[in-house]
Amino acid sequence: MGGLRIYPAIDLKGGKCVRLRQGRSEDATVYGEDPVAQAKAWETQGAEWLHVVDLDGAFRGHPAHAAVLGDIVRAVGIPVQTGGGLRTDGDLEAVAGTGVARLILGTRALAADAGVLAELVAKYGEKLAVGVDARDGFVQVRGWTETTGIRAADLAARAARTGVKTIIYTDTATDGMLRGPNFAGVAAVCDCVGEGCRVIASGGIHAAEDIRRLRALGKANLEGAIVGKALYDGLVTLAELKSAAEG
Repeated sequence: MGGLRIYPAIDLKGGKCVRLRQGRSEDATVYGEDPVAQAKAWETQGAEWLHVVDLDGAFRGHPAHAAVLGDIVRAVGIPVQTGGGLRTDGDLEAVAGTGVARLILGTRALAADAGVLAELVAKYGEKLAVGVDARDGFVQVRGWTETTGIRAADLAARAARTGVKTIIYTDTATDGMLRGPNFAGVAAVCDCVGEGCRVIASGGIHAAEDIRRLRALGKANLEGAIVGKALYDGLVTLAELKSAAEG
């Protein structure tokens, strides 16, 4: 298979760059006061895409950082994907208007029936992605504060059947814990969506070896990996991750 794309993460809370442990709002570390400067720094270091999460949006149920997103998009020359609080058509339109390249549905993707999701795919095309956030194999919603009885693989497969071309799979138990990703979970999602749908893995990546192990899964539709805390803590560099992703 080819290489993976590395997506540096920028998580927004109160206008600042933060990282949460396992998505817990009360367990946040502030890494910077200026998200735009951070975005430009990742671009300078070689990032080809950025993954920006509106944490306040996810917890409140509506976007809270549209202005910051617009500032980031205008400041960098690379595409930006974003999610967090995109629960209504109006939310999607407002955030699409910032110029982001990809909109990530989470809670709404689970709540919407297949017809509604298909309509959104028809409207936004490849700009629309679905975020499958799961703990112990079951989907979590509303900023990871609620665990459902829906299996991650089932939601991913349903989204793929409606025409969604990008699934972002996050194992919430590993997110921010720096213990390595859920490799079995990643492989299962890749298998259930089929080769026509790309998968981006997120959660737990802390070293270049994690990227090599993801590549070793041999999944042709595993397109990339999102990395946050390990980069911010200096455990690994973007250059090291990109080398592992391309090697």
